[in-house]
Amino acid sequence: MNTIKNIGMLLLLFGCYSCKDFLEVEPTNSGDSETAIQTAADAEVMINGLMRQMTSVEYYGRNFIMYGDVKGGDLTIYMQGRGLDALYTFNHTVTTNSYSGFWSSIYNGILQANNLLEGIDKLEANGTTEDFDTYKGQALTARAMMYFDLVRLYGKAYTDDKTAYGVPNITSTLEPYAQPLRATVEENYQQIVNDLTAASPLLSKSKTDGYLNYYANKALQARVYLYMENYPAALAAAEEIINSDVYTLYSNAQWVDSWKQQFGSESIFELGIFPNESDLGTSSLGFYLRRKSDGSSSAAGWFMASDYYLTRLGQDDQDVRWGIMSYDETSKTRLGACYKYSGSIDKVGDGKSTPTAVNIKVIRLSEVYLIAAEAALQSDKALAATYLNAIRKRSPNLPETTAANITLDMVLDERSKELFGEGQRFFDMIRLNKSITFNDEFGNIPVAQREKTIDRTFYKTILPISQDEINANPGIGEQQNPKY
Repeated sequence: MNTIKNIGMLLLLFGCYSCKDFLEVEPTNSGDSETAIQTAADAEVMINGLMRQMTSVEYYGRNFIMYGDVKGGDLTIYMQGRGLDALYTFNHTVTTNSYSGFWSSIYNGILQANNLLEGIDKLEANGTTEDFDTYKGQALTARAMMYFDLVRLYGKAYTDDKTAYGVPNITSTLEPYAQPLRATVEENYQQIVNDLTAASPLLSKSKTDGYLNYYANKALQARVYLYMENYPAALAAAEEIINSDVYTLYSNAQWVDSWKQQFGSESIFELGIFPNESDLGTSSLGFYLRRKSDGSSSAAGWFMASDYYLTRLGQDDQDVRWGIMSYDETSKTRLGACYKYSGSIDKVGDGKSTPTAVNIKVIRLSEVYLIAAEAALQSDKALAATYLNAIRKRSPNLPETTAANITLDMVLDERSKELFGEGQRFFDMIRLNKSITFNDEFGNIPVAQREKTIDRTFYKTILPISQDEINANPGIGEQQNPKY
């Protein structure tokens, strides 16, 4: 299904998916949208289905994370034609390489969240005695996350032009032939903040593996406020998590092996990937980042670390983060292959029967420290240095930063090193209007669709609304992103 119109029709028969490792309930494959939610157990199944939707190949299962690192210049390609090249070359048009799967997959998840929220509202209005708070909070938080991801794909940065078109704000279930139009970026962000604010008091403050809890909500608030340059709010949300002591940073000795583990001490929100269920196998994130032919002829060596990233990490040859890097196809000494999503360079996975069924760590405590560092930089450089050094110490030979020498670029470099392979770099560079330089010469790749160095003025840093969506919703064609 490629359009909101078609998704709306699909969700007249709401699909509920099951993940046995998330819930101890009998699988439910489908249900009528008006009656599927009767009890808290039903809501739990539907939250489970929403988590499953977020692991699709078009979203956190692979493509969304690849988007952030490939377009951000931390990854490069050695040869064209292996897959997802258009992310690197920016060869996007309305009909070709539009990556409309982001739109359809994420809106499918949003409409699942809307269906659940409306069902809960009806039951509560009718006086139910069931406690739906945690499920309502999770659905609102998930909806906020999905809208945050959508507006970053299709809208300008909040700090660039918040009056520009974002994406349609849909907060209720749609009629079959609904044709919603785009809201502004500012309206999208307001909806995101509203959802997060409404959700936080409903959520558990306990560690809830595989689900969104109070601290995942706060971490997402910290992210969103950072993108809005509301630094006091970003710092407050980040510090609440840090000071809670519910999560702890990995030591240098623990960091490499943390990728072999599920739901470790840093994992604030982690999506479960399970064999025979959401395991993408040879299409998985782990496969797309590993060395060509390593463990399987199907491993095509799609993407490798750029020279620029390796130079950044190479500031300290004892940096613990080298431990998840292995040599790529070009040389036994060029450590350009990333094995975060294979569990280790030995491809042991994270404790399941297949090494490709590795959980996706969406929000980690390390990122929260880096958000705190960037936010504090505006008002208290000593505090910013303290938070940055907590992560910078993963490079044991680098001196600690101080209030006198800390800079935004130092924070960005640390974000790149720590969050490599986690889909953040492009969005960081765009929100801060930094230039992105691509390592085209690595594989002698001719690129006609973009310059070697770009910034957010380049129109293809925003995806086009696909022709399929315009065909189903002609009004949105009048709101196409510029130059498409």
